[in-house]
Amino acid sequence: MGYHVVDPADLDPEPDRPSEMKYVSEATDLDHIGLRTYRVEPGESIPLSGLHYHDEQEEVFYVREGQLSVETPDRTYTVDPGQFFVAEPGSPHRAHVAADADGECRLLGMGAPPQSDGHGYEAS
Repeated sequence: MGYHVVDPADLDPEPDRPSEMKYVSEATDLDHIGLRTYRVEPGESIPLSGLHYHDEQEEVFYVREGQLSVETPDRTYTVDPGQFFVAEPGSPHRAHVAADADGECRLLGMGAPPQSDGHGYEAS
């Protein structure tokens, strides 16, 4: 059996990211889900690249504070505190905080399976 209490304040942010990201899942022995915390300032993005999609990974963002914007090829979604944004495999998206937002956004990001299968997307 395995149990963990993880305080994100004790985790180091991942280097070379466009916003603060901390891996909760890597601080534990989770094998089937990637779990991260984010603190995103106005004008910052979550992904390393722009619009991207995943072959198999389902990605979910849960907004705790602030407001998240998620750009897709068809529209930009606004995600408020207490709401989830779900991107199914093959669905291009880019999560960010608008440059003119009132403040930072704090959120949880979850991906399953926990693999790096993201690909850049360019609208045609």
